[in-house]
Amino acid sequence: MTARRPPPAVTIDDIRAAQKRIAAGIARTPCPHSIPLSEITGFRVWCKLDLLQRTGSFKERGARNALELLDAAARSRGVIAASAGNHALGLAWHGRLLEIPVTVVMPRFAPLVKVATCRRLGAKVILEGESFEDARARAVEIAARDGLELIHGFDDPRVIAGQGTMALEVLADVPDADAIIVPTGGAGLLAGVAIAAKAVRPTISVVAVEPAAAGSLSASLAAGRPVQVPLRPTLADGLAVGKVGEVSFPLAAPLVDRVVTVDEQALALAVLRLSELEKTVVEGAAASALAAILGDDLADLRGKRVVLLLCGGNIDMTTLGRVIDHGLAVDGRLWRFRTRLVDRPGGIARLTASIAAAGAGVVEIVHDRTFSGADVFSVTVEVTVQTADHAQVASLRERLRGDGFELLPSAAG
Repeated sequence: MTARRPPPAVTIDDIRAAQKRIAAGIARTPCPHSIPLSEITGFRVWCKLDLLQRTGSFKERGARNALELLDAAARSRGVIAASAGNHALGLAWHGRLLEIPVTVVMPRFAPLVKVATCRRLGAKVILEGESFEDARARAVEIAARDGLELIHGFDDPRVIAGQGTMALEVLADVPDADAIIVPTGGAGLLAGVAIAAKAVRPTISVVAVEPAAAGSLSASLAAGRPVQVPLRPTLADGLAVGKVGEVSFPLAAPLVDRVVTVDEQALALAVLRLSELEKTVVEGAAASALAAILGDDLADLRGKRVVLLLCGGNIDMTTLGRVIDHGLAVDGRLWRFRTRLVDRPGGIARLTASIAAAGAGVVEIVHDRTFSGADVFSVTVEVTVQTADHAQVASLRERLRGDGFELLPSAAG
């Protein structure tokens, strides 16, 4: 049996060289202290705003570094990559700047805004498959057929070194950071950031955060090697990778101090918090960094200096609206319930008076006369109300019950 070859090494010297190599094409993004996020979480929070890159994500760093390292022949033939969006955007933009032809294969679920932007930037876009793995397999086929350089979005040493430059900037701005929170899918960003962060500040804690719907890092750490995991739909589509990289995983694994898993409710709430408090629109993958500190998994770090990598802002506006509504519901600021009224004048007035007395506001009332049961003189209503918080929802529940309104078992919330 042939022994497995060790993965290529990526060192702090590679990352420092990448920083110099890409400086002309990559924005030096800010990392400001966040007073509001610090106040609501109990952490001392800084936000690395890499969503301010030209295409809205950190992926430009690795893409630019990989493109700069191509020889003249490879530049002439062009490159290809599989990507759910942000790596494709980074390659498309920097391929355009460097006059290198770019083809990207994207899974069919890729956000429309990312597909449209890639095309606008001049890349050839191929939509293929229902998962990243489907897209990657097609990209490998095309690369072999057409002689294109394949640039993997997270499992390429050139890309990993480029992503690691973010940590160099973070520690230049926050040299005494105690922890860095890294959104993690395929572990390319995690590997680069961990290598750089631990080299510059060995005592820093590197925290990986992944969605519960795509827990490939946790599974791989448990197995001691990259393993495939099933994927479920997730708001953090940029982290929806079924298997961490064969190159990135062994680089990252020894340097990661802990992994936090976040669910979809936490992601939606984090998007809402960042929009409201930081005036920053992020995609679900980036919001995972904040989601990790909204719960109790990192309670031992409260009061310490933590840096959130807000690494992408490419979220569809239609999705954003749904996410904000969901976040408001998770936060107790939207509540929906069903009750039954006598179908006669004054019934709705009595209900809305009860709602108003509890200090809540009516958003929508929907009547259902047809499926309200055998009593043709009653009507079921579904009511959406605006509330201040969970405490007011509880108060409204009690008010409704006290005023004689039955909350039906299927009521939301």
